[in-house]
Amino acid sequence: MKILHLDTNHPLLINQLKALGFENDEDYTSSKAAIEAKIQDYDGLIIRSRFSIDHTFLDAAKNLKFIGRVGAGLENIDGDYAQQKGIHLIAAPEGNSNAVGEHALGMLLSLFNNLNKADQEVRTGKWVREANRGLELDGKTVGIIGYGHMGKAFAKKLRGFEVEVVCYDIKANVGDGNAKQVTLEEFQEKVEVVSLHTPQTPKTLGMINANFIKAFKKPFWLINTARGKSVVTKDLVAALKSGKILGAGLDVLEYEKSSFEDLFTSEMPEAFQYLIKAENVLLSPHVAGWTVESKVKLAQTIVDKIQAKFC
Repeated sequence: MKILHLDTNHPLLINQLKALGFENDEDYTSSKAAIEAKIQDYDGLIIRSRFSIDHTFLDAAKNLKFIGRVGAGLENIDGDYAQQKGIHLIAAPEGNSNAVGEHALGMLLSLFNNLNKADQEVRTGKWVREANRGLELDGKTVGIIGYGHMGKAFAKKLRGFEVEVVCYDIKANVGDGNAKQVTLEEFQEKVEVVSLHTPQTPKTLGMINANFIKAFKKPFWLINTARGKSVVTKDLVAALKSGKILGAGLDVLEYEKSSFEDLFTSEMPEAFQYLIKAENVLLSPHVAGWTVESKVKLAQTIVDKIQAKFC
């Protein structure tokens, strides 16, 4: 079987697939059209987020048996059409879930303790103590939306704190010893911290909007290490201004390109201009799952799943 690799990944991916008997070709620079012109020659495709895999591409991939995405989500692939054509889809949420859990916790603790603001002040010679008095996580109710690999990893990180952890998920019976599954109504009544861990689907696009935020009984902190387009940024900014959202840690943004490799190229939206100036907002460039260790784990997970299915 021949596999085409479209993005660079950890070397173990190609080395181990080669050892399993697969032929591996690499093309990290050709256009999508050029890839489409030769994709019929391949049985497998490995991609991160270089470009979308749509109807036209899949129609050209006449012999494709699987697509492996070295990452957690599959939203850049027309999954329904791929499955209609008998193409097996492989993702690796197990590979970077621990990294995401740690990043989400780090963002939350940084916000609670004003670490980003205090760091910048000290660097400019300011020694401000009272205005940087922090909050403790103990005693709070933390709510997790989306209780799959990522949500469970974040809940696991919270076990060392004296917190109540609840989760909301459209799937039934996903709660465990680390998080109690509750209805959306109970979730919005109790929580003081919201951490988002949902995939990008039609149901999650724009999910965190003005009406959703308004339904919360208490002001809350928001952490998003999932997908940027799940949050309506202008509604988030309005809630930050009103105090309904106390602060936000955003690893992902509504304005990201679909490849996740860059931000928008047009004029900077007004809502984003607010975010980059707000002291109670912490931003990172879609790197929650982007650790030295997760690079290895993601690649290994893809190899293991290919081996289990095709060897």
